[in-house]
Amino acid sequence: MPEREEDGPVLLTMSDVRKSFGAVHALVDVRLELRAGEVHALVGENGAGKSTLVKILAGVHEPDAGVLTLDGTPLRLTGPADARAAGIAVIYQEPTLFPDLSVAENIFMGRQPLRGLRRIDTALMRRRAAELFQRLGVHLDPDRPARGLSIADQQLVEIAKALSFDARVLVMDEPTAALSGVEVERLFAVVRSLREAGAAVLFISHRFEEVFALAARITVMRDGRWVSTDPVEALDTAQVVRRMVGREISQLFPKESAPVGETVLAVRGLTRTGVFSDVSFEVRRGEIVALAGLVGAGRSEVVRALFGLDPYDAGEVRVDGVRLPRGRPAAALAAGLALVPEDRRQQGLVMELSVERNATLTRRWPLARFGLLGRRAESDAARTWAERLQVKAGRLTDPVSTLSGGNQQKVVLAKWLATEPRVLIVDEPTRGIDVGTKAEVHRLMSRLAAEGVAVLMVSSELPEVLGMADRVLVMHEGRLVRELARDAADEESVMLAATGAAVAGGRTADGDPAGVADGGPPAADTRGAGPGGQGGAA
Repeated sequence: MPEREEDGPVLLTMSDVRKSFGAVHALVDVRLELRAGEVHALVGENGAGKSTLVKILAGVHEPDAGVLTLDGTPLRLTGPADARAAGIAVIYQEPTLFPDLSVAENIFMGRQPLRGLRRIDTALMRRRAAELFQRLGVHLDPDRPARGLSIADQQLVEIAKALSFDARVLVMDEPTAALSGVEVERLFAVVRSLREAGAAVLFISHRFEEVFALAARITVMRDGRWVSTDPVEALDTAQVVRRMVGREISQLFPKESAPVGETVLAVRGLTRTGVFSDVSFEVRRGEIVALAGLVGAGRSEVVRALFGLDPYDAGEVRVDGVRLPRGRPAAALAAGLALVPEDRRQQGLVMELSVERNATLTRRWPLARFGLLGRRAESDAARTWAERLQVKAGRLTDPVSTLSGGNQQKVVLAKWLATEPRVLIVDEPTRGIDVGTKAEVHRLMSRLAAEGVAVLMVSSELPEVLGMADRVLVMHEGRLVRELARDAADEESVMLAATGAAVAGGRTADGDPAGVADGGPPAADTRGAGPGGQGGAA
């Protein structure tokens, strides 16, 4: 929990703000108060109105009613330029840099210092960029091209850009969704330095351990309305969840009991040199098996290889006893495997296409007649799955990019569930979505297992692993080091195995007495379960 300091002066307020889009009331009488030298967290489900609020602060939308003030003076933002001039900067979840320009050029795009009337003063621009990075306490080369930067470094460039505008109010919208533990800690250090410099930081995150670690106050929104604002020490995770979704935190993991049947997926000795080695496990009908471990342990690489997306050097994958050919996703799909990838935007969806087109991508040939896909067949199939998964969309013909993150994830699930898989592989099934939608995805996974589907789940959230898995397989540095039954798995046992620490008792994934792979533990992912157990490193 952050240390409480004397309250700083109020920089920005929103009072009784309303915004509607047609008949949809996105914001209704919303209030917010941001103070200098304070991190203020904003939480709520997808659809709670957070994005609309951020866009009002960014000058993208004008409110229909209500008052914004800056330093006590009424503020009207008619565009992003007004927001920047007022000292308000917004850093979105996905940075938008020009990849072929240098870091310095991205920071000062459109505002490059000039030498004379027409020539850009590149030396001064590089020097100012270096000063900004020094102020942030990070080491980035101003001349380095933006292409190839990690997401974490891209976000640091966006923060430097905000500081170059002399931003006094910094809005950070899901800044850690794609970061590893070490990168998260570095970003936290930057946020703390901004707070100490007197900036007001509005921090939006679905990860409660981050909220409780950084924020001094928490504002909760639900259905476009302000619910509460309280000091962080007056709240716990269970209270925040109840205010966000109107139900208890225990309801987030609705695990049904299901009879476990025969082995459907069998992996034997799967090896890819330098990535993972001698990975063997089984998944049976009706069970959910979690593949846990720290970031970089090789979990996603294993599931991509067994589905045929990536090559492997040795081992075999069998479905119902039949060996799958290497490197052939079509064969895996035909055998009854489905893979919901980790990155839904880059790997799971075609963002420019409609909701219905994305939902039927895996069923285009079965839906076609005489080689032609009828518009009605596509629409009917998409509508069936949209209703079953409760996808909230204006129209199914709208681009899938217009949906919230949780609803995009449902479309990816719909695409693969339409194939009626025997084995469903889900890689980070609830990353970047709100707690209410997480519960819906968990309920769906549990129902599929009860219907006899074998589910293999990769997750970096310990509560999700412990709440949903019948068995937990723990990976460390590319090897399976321990298998835990549901009643034997707890945070300590999973984390000890994931970090390579010795564990007394239990058994390894190979059935031997518990031990660990040789070698020291990697740098720990600091997204461990925080207050209330949200988030995790497993």
